[in-house]
Amino acid sequence: MRTLPSRDPRLLAKPPTCRLGTQVLLRTDDGRVLLVDPDFLDGHLLPGGACRTNEPPHRAATRVLHAQTGLHRPVTHLLAVDFTPADRYLERLTLVFDGGTLTDRDAARITVPPRHRSNLFGARLADPRDLPTLLSPAQHARTRQALATLGRTLPLLTHGQHATL
Repeated sequence: MRTLPSRDPRLLAKPPTCRLGTQVLLRTDDGRVLLVDPDFLDGHLLPGGACRTNEPPHRAATRVLHAQTGLHRPVTHLLAVDFTPADRYLERLTLVFDGGTLTDRDAARITVPPRHRSNLFGARLADPRDLPTLLSPAQHARTRQALATLGRTLPLLTHGQHATL
């Protein structure tokens, strides 16, 4: 088998235009789901955001979750992967991570920075029955699939090794 050099100019000449995003599913013991309310979209979302250049997605998910809610939850297991073809934006791939269960103490510590810094109106814990009215159809389908996958997560690998923080 022939291997190409890792910096082969043919591979680097035209980088892909797909954005990589992350979201984190956090829920309470009674099944409520943590959502954020962005000022740039109608409806709520799972906490998360875009990866920076060369930032591993699990670290991006942890970073953005902390920036949006004040919660620090290391994440390394995937619940869902959602590809969105190009429409108004570049095509994108969103990885939904399992953030685990929030204790009452965790929920009380959720702190959303001011809107001018976070682009968020706030955060809330939502009953899963309310998700269809709070989320866009695509966000609801993604969240519903992530909830259905709980307990059957996939590990995230970085260069073939289990991702670590």
